[in-house]
Amino acid sequence: MKISGDALDRARRIKLIIFDVDGVLTDGGLRIGERGEVFKVFHSRDGFGITLAQSCGIKTAIITGRNSEINSYRASELKISVVMQGQMNKRDAYKKIKEQFDLTDEEICYIADDVIDLPVFVQVGFGAAVGDASEDVIERAHFVANNFGGHGAVREILEFILKAKGFWQEIIARYTSPDFDDKKLTALNQ
Repeated sequence: MKISGDALDRARRIKLIIFDVDGVLTDGGLRIGERGEVFKVFHSRDGFGITLAQSCGIKTAIITGRNSEINSYRASELKISVVMQGQMNKRDAYKKIKEQFDLTDEEICYIADDVIDLPVFVQVGFGAAVGDASEDVIERAHFVANNFGGHGAVREILEFILKAKGFWQEIIARYTSPDFDDKKLTALNQ
């Protein structure tokens, strides 16, 4: 794990988290069926972490270079606000998302793994990398997860942000309360 000296301060300002997909929300592997269908594996704790962040008022979005029905399906399942696929120029997509939410760079986190992400990664206020990201991304990251993409790295990063913003204790209190009602949850182990 790598945490820059100002990572906590940067994480406290976050109002929007943008995810890459392949190598971040998945392990980067593409399983291709005999008819050309693509299969991807997503980590359930990453999904639940996204749900927890959203329950604390943090917005979410995806910018990915690949077009994939499974990306749309997973994003819909997790209620991710904006999904921009087929974006080889991620900076243009980022600019549109930033304007849509009327946020500054300092209020945005981007979670990345590879050099295609660098134009956005170096612009945001909090750049976070999965543990197996390319060295060029790791060098520029404010936070590097121990876990690899698709193996809980997103959850690790989200917990860091939620703790920095003071939400984590509230989340734990919610789940350990004698009045906890699991029927009120919008998603469990997504």
